[in-house]
Formats: sequence, C-alpha cells, structure tokens
Amino acid sequence: MFRIERDQEIIEFPEQLPLLPLRDVVVFPHMIVPILVGRESSMKALQQAMVKDRCIFLCAQKDPAVEEPVRKDLYEIGVVARVLQVLRLPNGMLKVLIEGLTRAKGVGLQRKGEIQLVRLVVLERANGENAEVQARVKVLTNQFRNYVKLNQQIPDEVLFSITTIEDPQQLADVISSQIIQKMEVKQKILEARDVKTQLRELSKLLASEMEILRIEKKIDDEVRNRMHKTQREFYLHEQMKAIREELGEVDDHFTEIAQLKKQIETAGMPKDVQNKALTELEKLKKMHIMSPESTVVRNYLDWIIALPWNERTKDNLKINQVQKILDADHYGLEKPKERILEYLAVIRLSKKIKGPILCFVGPPGVGKTSLGRSIARALGRKFVRISLGGIRDEAEIRGHRRTYIGSMPGRIIQSMKRAKTKNPVFLLDEVDKMGVDFRGDPSSALLEVLDPEQNCAFSDHYLDVDYDLSEVMFITTANVRHSIPPPLLDRMEVIELPGYLEHEKIGIATGFLIPKQLREQGLKPTNLKISEGALVKIIRNYTQEAGVRNLEREIAAICRKVAKQVVERGKRFSVAVSSNNLHVYLGSSKFLDKKADGTNGIGVATGLAWTEMGGDILSVEVTLMEGKGKLILTGQLGEVRQESAQAALSYARSRAPSLGIAPDFYKKTDVHVHVPEGAIPKDGPSAGITMAVALISALTKKPVRRDIALTGEITLRGRVLSVGGLNEKCLAALRAGVGMIVLPKDNDKDYKELPHQLKRGLEFSMVETMDEVVTIALPDLKNEKRETSTPH
Repeated sequence: MFRIERDQEIIEFPEQLPLLPLRDVVVFPHMIVPILVGRESSMKALQQAMVKDRCIFLCAQKDPAVEEPVRKDLYEIGVVARVLQVLRLPNGMLKVLIEGLTRAKGVGLQRKGEIQLVRLVVLERANGENAEVQARVKVLTNQFRNYVKLNQQIPDEVLFSITTIEDPQQLADVISSQIIQKMEVKQKILEARDVKTQLRELSKLLASEMEILRIEKKIDDEVRNRMHKTQREFYLHEQMKAIREELGEVDDHFTEIAQLKKQIETAGMPKDVQNKALTELEKLKKMHIMSPESTVVRNYLDWIIALPWNERTKDNLKINQVQKILDADHYGLEKPKERILEYLAVIRLSKKIKGPILCFVGPPGVGKTSLGRSIARALGRKFVRISLGGIRDEAEIRGHRRTYIGSMPGRIIQSMKRAKTKNPVFLLDEVDKMGVDFRGDPSSALLEVLDPEQNCAFSDHYLDVDYDLSEVMFITTANVRHSIPPPLLDRMEVIELPGYLEHEKIGIATGFLIPKQLREQGLKPTNLKISEGALVKIIRNYTQEAGVRNLEREIAAICRKVAKQVVERGKRFSVAVSSNNLHVYLGSSKFLDKKADGTNGIGVATGLAWTEMGGDILSVEVTLMEGKGKLILTGQLGEVRQESAQAALSYARSRAPSLGIAPDFYKKTDVHVHVPEGAIPKDGPSAGITMAVALISALTKKPVRRDIALTGEITLRGRVLSVGGLNEKCLAALRAGVGMIVLPKDNDKDYKELPHQLKRGLEFSMVETMDEVVTIALPDLKNEKRETSTPH
C-alpha cells in the first residue's frame, strides 16, 4: 500500500490499480482535468476504481489508433489519479473529472476479466529547493508570462494561478499541462527524472515556442498592414477621383467604361443581351479598379462583346461552282456532296437560312473531317472544329458559371468567337467517343446545340444569355453509329461514308495523294512515276484499311526513298515504280490476299464479314465427333455470333428428316464450330447462314460449293434476314476470286446501289429462306422441298 500527502490529506492506494489508457492526452500530477471515456474496457476500469478507493492509473498510448492496447503499446510512466466525478453523456460516453496525484511506473500488467490491472512503483522525486532551482523557477515564470501574452488560447486566469504556487514541482507540472504541444513532447517532460531537469526542459521548450509565436505574429501584422494599405489606397484613389472631377480632367477608368459602352451599343446584340451587358457595365463602373470582382466583370464583358452577334459571311450559292470545288477536293463521296447542293438550292429558293445538322459516319481515313473543311471552302464560310473525343465534363460544352474562379465559356461559344461570324461551318469531331462521369453527360448538353428547334436560343452557363446558333451549319463525325446516344442521333441527318473501293483508292491516289506527296517531299512529277499495278499491289498487300491514310503513308515512304536518290544522283534522276520493283521501296508484303479455296469441301463454308478496316472473307469449319451432343464454339466468337451458331444447330435439328440427317444425331455427336484466325474477335449475326450451311454439310457428308460466299442472318424458322456493309463485303469477295454471292432478299435495295464495277465480276443470288440457300450451296443434297432462287 502506498501513502502520499496532498494538501494536508493522506491518500492511500494499493500497489495494483486498474489501468485507463489515454489517447492523445498526458495528465500531470497536481492537475484537475476532465477526460472522455468511451471504450468498454476503460468504463469497466472506472467502475472498479469507484467501487474501491477511487484511484486509477493513467498512461498514454504510443499509437492512438490502437483500440485494445497491450503493454508494448503503452508508455511505462504515467500518473496515479483520483476520480472526483463521473457523468454519463447522452451518447453513452463518460465524462470523468480526475485529479493527478503522483508519478508512477507500471512494472507488471495483469488482465482480470475485461479489466487490466497494473502493478506500480511510485517515482519519488526530491524537492531539490536550492539556488539553481529557485533561479529556474523565476526564469520559467517570466517565460510563461510572455508565452501567455503571445498565445491567445491560454486564459489569463492560468497566469494568475501560477503566481500563487510556491512548490517548484507543482509549478512545473501546472505549466507543463498548459503548454500546447504534441503528446510525445509532454510525455518526455512527464518522464523527467527530477524537478531541475523538468524545469530546464520546460524553459527550452517555451523559448522555442515563443520564437514561433513571434514569427506568426509578425506574419499576421504584415497581412494586416497590407489590408490597411489597400484600404488607404482605395481612399486616396477616391480622393484623386474627386480632385480630377473638380479640375475637369478625364479619368482613365471612366474612359475605358465609355469605350466599353460604345462597343456594347455597336455590337449588334439582341435587346435583352444588350441590357444585361449594360447592367454589368454599371456594376463595373461602381467597383474599385483593384477589386478582384472587377476583373471577373471585365472578362465577362470582353467575351460578350467579342462574340459575332450580327456578322455573317455571304454564302456562295452558285451550285456549279460549289460542285467543282467539292469534286476538286474529294474523289467520290456523292451522297454528302449531293446533300450540300440540295441545301444551297433550298437557301436560294426559300431565302431562309437554317443550317442543317449532318452526321458523317464512316471508318477512319475516309475523309470525314477534310470533307467538312472542303464544304466550308465551297460555301465561302469560316470553318471551326472541336474534337469531342474523350470529353467527360458537361462544362466543356456549356461552360462554367461565373461563381467559379477561372471560369470561362464552353467550347461552342469559344469556337464562335474564334470564327468571328454567325454562320460558320462547325465540325464536331468524334461525337461517338464522348464519355460520362460524375461531372455530367456532355452528349446531353449537345442535344440543345444540335436541335434546330432549340439552338436559336443556346444558353451557355458563363454568358447566362441566349445565343443564336440556328445559322451555323453543324457537321458531326463518328466511326460507328451505335456508339452515338440515341437522343443525339435522332437530331442529326446521318450520311454513311463507306470504305473506299479499290478503284476509288486508285483514283484518290492518282489524283490527290501522289501529287500531294511529290510537293511535300520536294519532288517533280518527272522524278517519280507510280504505275496503276503498283498502286493495286500497295492497296492489297501493304495496307488493310477502309480509308486511305496508310496508303498515303506508303506513297510518302516511296517518295522519301526517291528523294534520297535524287539528292545523290542529281535532279534529273527519274524512276518508275511498278508492281515488279515495289518491294525495293516498301520491302516485303505486309498482308497477303485471302483467296477462296476452289475445291468443294465437306463441313467448310465461306462467309463475308464487315470490319472497320473494310470487308473480309472468313471460313467456317465444322467437325463432328462422338460425344453427348455438346456444341463447341472456338475462334474468339462474340455473343451474337455464338447465338447464330446455336440458331443454325437448332434449324438443322428441326429440319433433320427433310435434309437426310439422323433425327437423333445430337444425342451421340459433339459439334465443333471453328472460325480461323482465333486471335481476332468476331461478332455479328451475318455469319448465320454460313454456319448453317457448314453444319448441314458436315452432317450430310455433302460438299459445299467453294465458288460461292454467303452472308445473312438466320432465324429458327429458317428465314434469312438482311445484313449491312454490302459494299465492303462484295469487294472482299471479288478480291478472293468468289464467283457468286448469296444475299438476303431484303438487301435488294442495297444491291441496286452497288457500283457497277462490283456487279461486273460477281453473280448474285437473292434468297429468303434457308431451303434456297441449301439448294445453291449444297447441289449434291437431294431434297424435294428445295426451291431454286433466281440469279441477278
């Protein structure tokens, strides 16, 4: 049992006390402080203390985040404290008023139920009242007095209370508890071996803290002085303004206001916009020139004045001249050219200017962006372009409100300012590649821009006034239609730009790409001739694309090699590039032509596919194996193509008797369908009839004609549905040496629009049902129910 004297009172407590760990708090002897207790184990320890002698051992945790600390998580030295009062709060926590009694060291920890009991050794400290201690007490008292004056967080009552303390230990403990410091620093002071050491450490700490507080006060004084200086300057400016008015002198600020007012009145703004601008101008007039808000208002007025409210370019309405410009810039592309000419004819007849909203959809490199620039040149309009690829923030379209620092209008208004006319050709590139995130949906913001009924009053968040976009000719571009949000697609007139056919690429290369690259590489037409055969070989064996970008790169590579030879051998050097010497300039072929196998085969059928790079042929292979009726699909097939294979198998099972197939084949036979080139993902329903023919061929052991290619979607009832990408598929079939293409009859309208160059080398059979397909593709199969289709 330990005994200590405190204020003429003898307090006894046992060698083993309940443990109460503290987070971020260090309690000193001689101090009465409140603490909050929330842990269940700590509440139990308090109950134990209240039942016995109201004494408890307090020690700080090394890491406050530890919920159930053990011995290694606690400091060894703490304080024996007496519980004076316990109050339960509404949130279930306890507010405890405690009095620190004496320092103690925990030398053993024992768990008793939920309570931890600690065995203590009381740390006796000699009073040590000598001359050095007395001197340090006086120094520390003065330092603390200055510290309280600098630190506004410590009340003056604390300063008064320490003047009445005579005991050096009590004085040191009281000051230690009042210093605002980290827990680690306070713990170090608590662990001081004697009062002299504690006084010395406190003195050093106070000296350091006062230096920091003096620097903070200096910084605060400087800020205050600057504020006073700004107010003083404002007062002097106002005085100078009054003096100038008395003398009749002109103020620069008011001169600027007058200029802005004149610009607003002559900008041709609508009445409501002009009133808004004049209101903002009045605000600016009353603001001090150094005010941050004046900069915001001035920027707003600059934007609203700079916009083209009434400036227009005169349209070139001579249709023949426009036709010549469009033809000179682009080969083919008849549909978009025809649509532009129709638009001009409507303007000429109706005298109404309302810009159409066109959407060019096509694979990369077919000239969508350059066609927009060409349209602007043909019409005599300004051209502006913004790329929407990767945009995820609605504010990119509509702008930011002026409440935000650094706010500005959206890209639509910025581009209109750059165009300087009210009726430019406005290209919104890559409209299918916008994203959506927490900042909003930019495609939804475009709905107002691209709606002819709404864009006459487009509202930008920054301007906060209506702006008329109805005279703008909007053109959007996209690679695929299905990625465009449906509400946005509904507002646009879609014009498909399919991939170029081989003869079109040759025409583009001859008329556009070769002359362009000769100019860019510094060559003359006499230095280089590229034959048509060489161009055909480049298109087939060195590029694989729907557009002409890679074709232009290969031509540029030839030109660079020839340019090097011209520099080495002289300007009169000339060379003719043909299919025979093309490899000298471009190396080995990068792609090989796919050729259809000319011999009939069992379980193998040739189909046609559309890709973003153009058309392609694909083989479908079917193998039968003994098994339990499993359908195995390989070749990296997408979900839609897998469903086509399942539909083909179901059709074959339903028609098994009429096709001469054993009705129960599916019970003991596994069917493996494979589409070669397994590294390439494949999807879409157009291979449905190809899979069905290959499957029926394998089941009946009858060969498929290898001079035909098939494309069409199959239904469970054996109907053949229409497909897309007919141009590209036909070109792939022509390259592969296919003699006949089997098409759905629903594609008859697309067949009629095919170029005559494609129809010339192919035979086409239109079919409605799988019975007709089987009749054509499997001539050796005897089936009285088959009907012959009529070839075109």
